[in-house]
Amino acid sequence: MTEAFFYTPMEGKKVKCHLCSHHCIIKDGRRGLCNVRENRSGRLDTLVYDKIIARQIDPIEKKPLYHLAPGSLSYSIATVGCNFKCGFCQNADIAQMPSDRGGSIAGEPFTPADIVEDAEKNNCRTIAYTYTEPTIYFELAFDTSKLAHARGIKNVFVTNGYMTSEAIEKISPFLDAANVDLKAYSDDFYKTFCKARLEPVKKALKHMKSKGVFVEITTLLIPGLNDDSEELEKLALFIVEDLGPETPWHITRFHPTYKLTDRAPTPVRSLLTARDIGIRAGLRYVYTGNIPGLAGENTFCFCCGDVLIERFGFHVRKNNIKNSCCGRCGTRIDGVDM
Repeated sequence: MTEAFFYTPMEGKKVKCHLCSHHCIIKDGRRGLCNVRENRSGRLDTLVYDKIIARQIDPIEKKPLYHLAPGSLSYSIATVGCNFKCGFCQNADIAQMPSDRGGSIAGEPFTPADIVEDAEKNNCRTIAYTYTEPTIYFELAFDTSKLAHARGIKNVFVTNGYMTSEAIEKISPFLDAANVDLKAYSDDFYKTFCKARLEPVKKALKHMKSKGVFVEITTLLIPGLNDDSEELEKLALFIVEDLGPETPWHITRFHPTYKLTDRAPTPVRSLLTARDIGIRAGLRYVYTGNIPGLAGENTFCFCCGDVLIERFGFHVRKNNIKNSCCGRCGTRIDGVDM
């Protein structure tokens, strides 16, 4: 077993985990809420350090990250487990595996060196820690990210943003970008549907930005649950005022899944309304997702309005950005390796 980062021993062989904002107090022989960190006689071990459950080469747009090396490939990995319990989880078969299957830990042995070597061999410009929640396999992600940076490969997290300040401080020198799910702008939503809280996510987002991590936001719009216009206005203003207008916001379509099957897919008009709210709030880049063919997939110059990147689904059809600037008016476009 590999010893976990971020924990404090307590009396009676208990430990307190400081990896995420749940701050689990774990008794001897028990696991934290994520179900992949176990207290063994007063030492907290990670059960998933080299157990990869998913490994795939994706377009970076699939993360979705639209402002990091558009059109490039990203080597995407995951272990089982998650520190949220979202009833609408899109990858519940692996994210909720330990919780739903009696603590089961599945995965094939694959080391940080293996990951970096395979990413390099397949001409991937980034490694994405994704599909489940990268925070819960932090030790693997951290060791991999250090090796990747030494080889000129960038690192990205696709995350729920529930990591602690200590975790952000440790990973930030090697973390180039993150797509963070801001699932709603309601603490009640977080408590009811994710078994978490809103405020730690907001705090983590601001901390990431302060450390120079390029952040993009995703909100899965669920009919009747988080699509209220006033709430979306507050969410958009938080992004503008606390993170900056250069922060891309992806508003994506919900499809019934896992434990939330009583809702219809998000109407297109709801996505377009939310996009308009983001633009009116002052965001430079607001995208619609999970419905290929909408204009909201494209990147527009926030200065002259020209179409800079034309997309269909996860594929880039045209890119008019030159040296990180608009090819028409010369305005600098926000992002990494644009």
